[in-house]
Amino acid sequence: MEWYIKYDNRLLDRTRGNRKNRTKAEWYIWDNLLSKKQFFWYKFTREKMLGFFIADFYCSELKLVLEIDWWVHNLRKEYDDERSIELNRLWLQVIRYSNEEILANIEFVFNNLKEKLGL
Repeated sequence: MEWYIKYDNRLLDRTRGNRKNRTKAEWYIWDNLLSKKQFFWYKFTREKMLGFFIADFYCSELKLVLEIDWWVHNLRKEYDDERSIELNRLWLQVIRYSNEEILANIEFVFNNLKEKLGL
C-alpha cells in the first residue's frame, strides 16, 4: 500500500532546485544503492516533500527517510534533531549518513541500512 503524506506547496521550487543541485554523496548513493530499486527492490524517491520538510531520499513502502549530512549539518544539529522528531511523528523512520561515510564506504552504508531495517 502506498503511504501518502501531505506537503506544503511552498516547498515546490526549493525541491526542484535541490533535485538539480545534489551533492556528490547524494549522486553516489543514488547511482550505487537507491535508484532503479537496487536496494532489495524498494522504490526510493529523491527530494521528497513531507509535511513542511524535504527529505533527501524517501521510501514510502518502508516509511523511511534517508538524510545525507554534509559539513553544514554540524552547524544545525539541533534543527536536524527537531526535524527528525517531527518526521517520526508522521510514523517515519529517519536514518542519517554523512557524505564521508557514503563516499568512502558504500558497502558499509548498504550493510548498515540493511541491518537497521532488519532485512
